[in-house]
Amino acid sequence: MRASVATHVAAAGLLVARPSLWPWAVGALVADHALVTASGLWPRSRLLGPNWVRLPPSAAARGQVAITIDDGPDPEVTPRLLEVLDGRGVRATFFCIGERVAAHPGLARDIVRRGHSVENHSQSHGHRFSLLGPRAMTAEIARAQDSIAAVVGVAPRFFRAPAGLRNPFLDPILARLGLRLASWTRRGFDTVTGRPDLVLSRLVRGLGAGDILLLHDGHAARTAAGVPVAVEVLPRLLEQVAAAGLTPVTLQGAL
Repeated sequence: MRASVATHVAAAGLLVARPSLWPWAVGALVADHALVTASGLWPRSRLLGPNWVRLPPSAAARGQVAITIDDGPDPEVTPRLLEVLDGRGVRATFFCIGERVAAHPGLARDIVRRGHSVENHSQSHGHRFSLLGPRAMTAEIARAQDSIAAVVGVAPRFFRAPAGLRNPFLDPILARLGLRLASWTRRGFDTVTGRPDLVLSRLVRGLGAGDILLLHDGHAARTAAGVPVAVEVLPRLLEQVAAAGLTPVTLQGAL
């Protein structure tokens, strides 16, 4: 961002000193804005601030991975995933939408009661989140903090942007709210494909210690039989994690 500001200042100075060179000044500004925009549209980018795309080295050294589940809680899908996790003694991280936590408080509390963590995935999961200004973005994140803390009694420590998309305003807002940004190492795109085999292959390709893996309980795609994809994939994913000698932990546990 310092480089971006410097580019604008330099372009303005060039226009004043050498007006005939305006195409170069404009070209530099276009390139700068393209880079900033691309950094926000790439969920795993660290150019706009700290971003957990993998667990810390200490957690990776312990052979740990993180299973993260987004967009819930969902009254149909979430309980089924909780049963799978309980059956294998695995703890996961649920990035929940504030409005859904308020709508299903008992389910949100059940997630925490079973030993999982509930983290901040914005209040409304709006598609325009990455286009918000600092005031609206702060309100969206802070409201989710309040909604989640009021229901489960514990304030989130991590934030994941809707669809992973953000802009340069996000990092200072998270710093003020005491939140860490977390994205993922790999995702299965289980909101857009109903093929469990394909989703699983995307998640386990190159599976290793320190990975952060992404599934969804909300907005879940369905198989041809009408089963939420995550319900089909999660047991098989946990089998492969165990076979690789890895231990699933929550993001907070990885700290």
